[in-house]
Amino acid sequence: MGKLWIVLGALVFLLGCHFLLGYIKPNNFDSKSYLDRRDLYETEIIRDIWGVPHIEGSRDRDVAFGFAYAQSEDHYQLIEDAMRVYRGTQSAHLGYESIPLDYLIQLLEIRKFVDEKYEEDLSPEIKAVLIGFVDGLNYWAAKNPEKVDKTLYPFTAKDLVASFSLQHLLFYGIQKPLGELFEEKRQRQISVDSLETAWQMLEGDPLPKGSNAYAVSPLRSKDGATRILINSHQPLTGPVAWYEAHLKSDEGWHVMGGAFPGSPVITVGTNEHVAWAATVNQPDLVDIYVLDINPDNENQYRLDGVWKDLVVKNAKIKVKLFGNFYWTINEALYYSEHGPVIRQDHGDYAIRYAGRGEIKQADQWYAMSKANSLDDWNKAMSQLSISSFNFIAADKNGNIGFAHNPQSPIRKEGFDWTQYLPGDRSDLIWDEYLPYEKLPQIINPNSGYLLSTNQSPFHVTAPEDNIVRSDYAETFGFPKRMTNRATRGLELFQQMDLIDEVSFKSIKFDNAYSKNARAMKYLDGIYQVEYLPDSAYANAQSLLKTWNLETDVENQLAALGVCTISEEWVAEQARRAPPPVKDEFEKCVDLLVEKFGKVDVRWGEVNRLVRGEKQIAIDGGPDVMRAIYGRGLEEDGYLTAMGGDGLFIFVSWDKDGKQKIESIHQFGSATLDKDSSHYDDQMESFVEHKMKQVFFNSDELDNNIERRYVP
Repeated sequence: MGKLWIVLGALVFLLGCHFLLGYIKPNNFDSKSYLDRRDLYETEIIRDIWGVPHIEGSRDRDVAFGFAYAQSEDHYQLIEDAMRVYRGTQSAHLGYESIPLDYLIQLLEIRKFVDEKYEEDLSPEIKAVLIGFVDGLNYWAAKNPEKVDKTLYPFTAKDLVASFSLQHLLFYGIQKPLGELFEEKRQRQISVDSLETAWQMLEGDPLPKGSNAYAVSPLRSKDGATRILINSHQPLTGPVAWYEAHLKSDEGWHVMGGAFPGSPVITVGTNEHVAWAATVNQPDLVDIYVLDINPDNENQYRLDGVWKDLVVKNAKIKVKLFGNFYWTINEALYYSEHGPVIRQDHGDYAIRYAGRGEIKQADQWYAMSKANSLDDWNKAMSQLSISSFNFIAADKNGNIGFAHNPQSPIRKEGFDWTQYLPGDRSDLIWDEYLPYEKLPQIINPNSGYLLSTNQSPFHVTAPEDNIVRSDYAETFGFPKRMTNRATRGLELFQQMDLIDEVSFKSIKFDNAYSKNARAMKYLDGIYQVEYLPDSAYANAQSLLKTWNLETDVENQLAALGVCTISEEWVAEQARRAPPPVKDEFEKCVDLLVEKFGKVDVRWGEVNRLVRGEKQIAIDGGPDVMRAIYGRGLEEDGYLTAMGGDGLFIFVSWDKDGKQKIESIHQFGSATLDKDSSHYDDQMESFVEHKMKQVFFNSDELDNNIERRYVP
């Protein structure tokens, strides 16, 4: 892998000798062939008063065509940028800095598996949807050739399948253990055969991956209703920010909710019968094996006492140097029976991971969105094509359910699978997953409520209804963490008797830390520090002791409190020890005094929702139910919300089965168009905790149309 960086040293020479380089001209863009396919589809796009697209068509494939066209109108640039990543061609666009990512995608052989399995593994129904969607993308590009990068087109159905395959690996964090292998030294011990096991969580990202989901059944509902919150936390902008849409076909595909740019299906949302939400989980789904290499042949490794040949392939990575001049580098790819191999000075490592070769994710999302009951939804879930996520679902019949849904490897007991594994034993190469029906699940608990906020799957409802942790072997690597949102959310449910619509929503908008949360135990450490009386730190310490642990915009101690605990949250996400609380507290005191002249500054002056020139004070903070993750205090003098609460949806069915759906987006439906009125028209409602009607039914939509058109 180190050879990849020779591009840096060779760059100056190559710029002077560009006649040796490849010159790439833009592809001929055959607009007519893409335009002609328009006649294959019957679809209509209806934009409501919020600009949200409602796509209608005779067949599911017609709806997919219109969905792609609407997305292209709103964010074709995000789709193009993401497609370069999924194809492993970022280096040809951005240059040498993207070489490691392109190499990784080729090493994981995502496109190889798609090419091999596409025809056999995917249902005819989802293939029709995928083809309809890419036809919509290509049609829009043909109509707008001056806006697009013609070298990327045409997009294909296999591009979409590859995008799902890579997304799912990244969501459960495959990049974290792989990243360890590129450190200067080996990062973990090699596990030995022992009955003792230990738990070490996977490394997290500085920008948190989280989500909230909860539901109540008629058992806990004051008015006999069934309710669910859909609140998956994502970055607020970019290729994995939520996009709201409503799809309706005459074939029964009737669903609304959130999708990422370039997705042909809704991934969190509701149809008429079932609603579902997903939250990120971080089980241990990646195993790393240390290979014993033959000293006489570097391309052989020992397995069960026999030297085996590594499979050696070649990665070709096209790198942009300047203008239309490119350089193609070649790098070896290695594979053992365990999986891909990464070679470093401190060892040769084979990687085995959940989801290798899995390409049916879109098929499962599609089936989930067409389910007619919770039982039907669980049948779709039993495909187990989605590599991770927790799910909470509810249906119009009053059923609620929780599923911890990883592709959990069935591993040999007696080893600590959180460490590296010896690579010379074939009995450690697993090839089966725990079946869906045996994964941790709860259906219709007696408590009448379920809550999933990225915590342990063994603490999602009342204690007497939870799954017993000891029923599962440690080798499955189920997470054990508890978030503040989990601790606080469960406390709120336990404090409430029967729950109506107002109290149900109040849980979502709760902005407090639990006194029992991990972060508060960290904060308690500052109260043990002795400062000189009347010093700035002593005075700030006294003030902080009076903080009520809330993060409303008028709160004058939230800034000091949140600032002090923020690095603890980042450290927990990264699975490392937090910095000394004294250092963080003093840094925050100094920073707030520098920026505001005092530490007891109004939280709304610090915490801001920003879109273009518009700035609005917002409540919430890291790891509270009103989850807002901000950055930029040191540079800008305020925190800009970057992730957390974005699109969220409340769905309910009353005791007679009548459905109500409300949603809100942090900005608006115009993802990139700054000139659109929908670029930021939902911001005020978002910060004021106000919801908008979704117009899921035709009679509701007919009275709230801004524009309707045929692509």
